Amino acid sequence: MIDHSNNHQTNHKEDTQRVHIFVEGRVQGVGFRYFTIEIANRFDLTGWVRNTHNQEVEITAEGSRGKLDQFVALIQRGPNAGFVKSLRIQWLTATGEFNRFSIISSF
Repeated sequence: MIDHSNNHQTNHKEDTQRVHIFVEGRVQGVGFRYFTIEIANRFDLTGWVRNTHNQEVEITAEGSRGKLDQFVALIQRGPNAGFVKSLRIQWLTATGEFNRFSIISSF
């Protein structure tokens, strides 16, 4: 009998990625951070979201590439009250440092 449990864990870890996003547009004061948490939780992602001092929203999220791609597509659309002008996206290696998705202090 072949034990696939280690292979599954390895594949899961290799499949996990991190995306770092800056969202520009009308994204503060429109519920964007709460929208982001709702979408992240829907896709079982971990990480954080915060407002920045220059009126952007910054997001770091980790999960499978497929779920992150869907997450980014919904972030691009934004909440109904907001308007997303552009996204600056950077794909990185996941660290696994988060155990949930949360709002962190603005800077």
